[in-house]
Amino acid sequence: MSQLALVIDLNVCVGCNACVTSCREWNGPESKGGVSDQKSHHKLPMDTFFNQVQTYEVGTYPKCETVHFPKSCLHCEDPPCVPVCPTGASYKRKEDGIVLVDYEKCIACSYCSWACPYGVREPDPHQKVMTKCTLCVDRIYDKSLLEEQRKPACVLACPSGARLFGDIKDSNSEVSKAIDERGGYQLMPECGTRPANHYLPRRHNKAYVIEESDESL
Repeated sequence: MSQLALVIDLNVCVGCNACVTSCREWNGPESKGGVSDQKSHHKLPMDTFFNQVQTYEVGTYPKCETVHFPKSCLHCEDPPCVPVCPTGASYKRKEDGIVLVDYEKCIACSYCSWACPYGVREPDPHQKVMTKCTLCVDRIYDKSLLEEQRKPACVLACPSGARLFGDIKDSNSEVSKAIDERGGYQLMPECGTRPANHYLPRRHNKAYVIEESDESL
């Protein structure tokens, strides 16, 4: 069995939000994503986002830094959103481990949203269903696209190469090697969900400032 997932390198993510906009473009109102831009800047925007980038300031001045933290559905190996679904709309595919929602069965009860410890499920008020990242499942298996284009939209759009995509169960895959070599970790492992998506930690580089004396000025 394979487990497709994203591996995100926090060391090179610049918080540009290209992943967010590309996700919205691919999963637009005409597709099954249903993320319409209608009133997106309204006081109470009626939109859903499959992918978000959260920004934090870490440390205490002057020893502080900004960390950009992308987050979407983690496609857990033991997803808590699946067993709570009363209609069976939420399910995990055996062939690739992707967690999906069957919109024909979903009644937007929000049970999956309450069960998810990562806050990555959102109701779509237009389609009246619960939505989430699909790893662009309609794209990664589309044989009409060139092989190098069969990746999630967010991966293709990332200008810094912070997002990797592949099978973490394949020890020879790029993502598995990155996890092993860089100490990739799961988000909130204490929840016991075994997230498939991993993060590569930031490297802590020391910066030195040489102050010139007044005599050299």
